[in-house]
Amino acid sequence: MESRDLFGNLISNENFKNIKVGMNVIPNGEFLYYPDFIPKLESDILLESLKSSIVWKQESMNMYGKTVLFPRLTAWYGDNDKPYSFSGIKLNPNKWTNELLGIKDKIERITLNKFNSVLLNRYRNGNDSISWHTDAEKELGINPVIASVNFGATRKFHLRHNISKEKLEIELTHGSLLIMQGELQHYWQHQVPKTSKVVNERINLTYRVIKF
Repeated sequence: MESRDLFGNLISNENFKNIKVGMNVIPNGEFLYYPDFIPKLESDILLESLKSSIVWKQESMNMYGKTVLFPRLTAWYGDNDKPYSFSGIKLNPNKWTNELLGIKDKIERITLNKFNSVLLNRYRNGNDSISWHTDAEKELGINPVIASVNFGATRKFHLRHNISKEKLEIELTHGSLLIMQGELQHYWQHQVPKTSKVVNERINLTYRVIKF
């Protein structure tokens, strides 16, 4: 029996190392990747708007008795009753902006999910990064769906299986959409590593469903 993704495309049984447009089925998870989800001109406008309209903050965490600044700027937006906790901090949501709601609507047209929150990360240059982690906090429930939209510089996105240590690399381009779903968050970690290359700013939005 043939299987199709959310866009009606056939799901291939090719080696999972071959990242392709549409559905990618991997051990213990799956993801959809669309490099041109939002057209370039619209993405250009959204990038500049997000830089100025979002309330950005550099969070910090305690590590080995020292206060360490996150190597990126962050922001949390969503429904008023949906706080989010990770890395020892608790974020209370800012009110939705029209831009964030517009992007959310585009994503919800192709998924069966209604997202109620979004975490934004702003990578100012190649020194900004996010280390290995999963989006599997208790607030997200079992098998969470994470919809990641990207604007600005292309950065490498790594996935690593918790048991086999198998790795995948995806280049997240300007206007791209990556939807991680199924068991993926429970079996795979992901990161955006630092790069020595000179790169411009990148803003990443990860839409989520906070369940409790």
